[in-house]
Amino acid sequence: MGKNTAVHRLDLGYFVRPAAETGGPLPRVEPVLAYLVEHDQGLILFDTGIGDADPETEAHYRPRRRALQEALSEAGAGLGDISLVVNCHLHFDHCGGNPLLAGTPVLVQEVELATARRGDHTFEELVDFPGATYEELTGEAEVRPGIWIIPTPGHTQGHQSLVVRQNDGTVILAGQAHHFASEFASDHLARQATLHGLRQPLPAYRHWLERLTDFDPRRVLFAHDCSIWEPARSTF
Repeated sequence: MGKNTAVHRLDLGYFVRPAAETGGPLPRVEPVLAYLVEHDQGLILFDTGIGDADPETEAHYRPRRRALQEALSEAGAGLGDISLVVNCHLHFDHCGGNPLLAGTPVLVQEVELATARRGDHTFEELVDFPGATYEELTGEAEVRPGIWIIPTPGHTQGHQSLVVRQNDGTVILAGQAHHFASEFASDHLARQATLHGLRQPLPAYRHWLERLTDFDPRRVLFAHDCSIWEPARSTF
């Protein structure tokens, strides 16, 4: 664990999710968040923002982008300072800034990259751009001391989350493993109820939650929700 490990949340804009995708009568405006991890062995960038899309996608989601360079500058960093990129998955609102980081290793699950290259998943120019440098993973990996990538499939088959050990506990960058902090909280409680032997029926929860719980997280952060999950027993 790097003694100077810190996490900065980056505001990279927002988009409007149509009512047809929200499950409700109205559209919803959602933030696009990335995270800069300071580590003794270099800066790690988790997601890179909204990429350029075709006119149909632009009209569908009405994105408002904030420049990655501007967000990094506010955190005291620049594009050239990034040593490693981790994308939770390769949809255009998570890997949009990758072409700005040509030559920088991008860690991605093998199945996610293969899916992106088959089409109808993202935009080709955000995946195989000049200088794209991928390190493909086939599961869990400790990529730096105290930094783990954990597969969290669901939103996409190759979705992954980043676990960051800090001196005062563990932070999980969950991306879109859960859409909202409240969904993570519901799954976490469903797991507890199951372990406590409560009578069925109980809600199902994602199998990989067991592995994330092994890290005893003190905070879980998300890609499209500014809310933060914390354990019920917390000190503020």
